[in-house]
Amino acid sequence: MEAGIPADKLAIMMTGITGAHILLYSDKPEADRAFFRDILGFRAVDAGEGWLIFALPPAEAGIHPSDGITGQLHGGRHLLGAVLYLMCDDLSALIKSLQAKNVTCSPVEEAPWGIKTTIQLPSGGEIGLYQPTHPTAIDSK
Repeated sequence: MEAGIPADKLAIMMTGITGAHILLYSDKPEADRAFFRDILGFRAVDAGEGWLIFALPPAEAGIHPSDGITGQLHGGRHLLGAVLYLMCDDLSALIKSLQAKNVTCSPVEEAPWGIKTTIQLPSGGEIGLYQPTHPTAIDSK
């Protein structure tokens, strides 16, 4: 700790990075935005013309080897591909809460890194949801 600044804040200050912005591509963006706002309860700001930008919980990033299918063309650049998993402390309880809101989840599976499911969005696309069993880089408690 330097001059009373917590180590995690100092690390952010030293890198100059203040956050991450995740892009999700959807065939029905308005419906999926409503899902994030109304079902998942994420706060949002209107960036103009109804384009919602959502506040997300703390995040961490894992860099995995590709299987030859990488990237997304965006802004004329070939950016890395990404998969979104939301993390939780009690997967079973969260699934029950989502099912009460008529959200479809895939069957729960165990993986070496946690227990997981996927959440189906109104567009038909899916995002991952898991309860990690591995050490995390964030304090989710």
